[in-house]
Amino acid sequence: MSAQLPLALASTIRHDGNGGVADDLGDVAGLTRWLDEQAEPLREYVGGRDPLVGVADEQTRLEVVAVRRATRTLFAVAVRPGPPSRADSSSLLTPPAAVDRLNRAAGLLPVRPVLSWPEQGAPTLSWQGEASTARQRLVAGLARSAVEFLASPARDLLRACPAPRCVRYFVKDHVRQEWCKPSCGNRARVARHYQRHSATR
Repeated sequence: MSAQLPLALASTIRHDGNGGVADDLGDVAGLTRWLDEQAEPLREYVGGRDPLVGVADEQTRLEVVAVRRATRTLFAVAVRPGPPSRADSSSLLTPPAAVDRLNRAAGLLPVRPVLSWPEQGAPTLSWQGEASTARQRLVAGLARSAVEFLASPARDLLRACPAPRCVRYFVKDHVRQEWCKPSCGNRARVARHYQRHSATR
């Protein structure tokens, strides 16, 4: 289980560099770019198939954004008692609605256990499923990646970045990590220095 895909989806809401918030999935072109960037981790959740075929249209964008909203809602719940990302204060679902949305989306891809037992080897179990459309495979794969992450012990390491203007979530990789990336740590230190310097004037 990897946190890469659900964090990448949540991070499509980001600081725009000018004090506002940018949405990388704000249009179909943005969705297409993001799908291209995430093609490899997506394959794990869509049965090894190419998730990009016939997917990038407005309906798919809306469904992916709905999964992202549910994911960010549950990320906000997971970081409690800490505060959620600043970008989520007015757009969160209720936690039961977010859980329901993820479960319904994950259910778009039915799966079944498949036993393989080669003559000269040990038996193995794999899971196979088939959705009728590339859109369903994509939406189900994104929802399943979020469900797996949220049900894993890694959820306890999820944090909302406290840096000024940052709206990202991150998984705390080591005990001293406070920020999603070094540039956020630098920005926070500069802001603290400025506040201290301003207070002495």
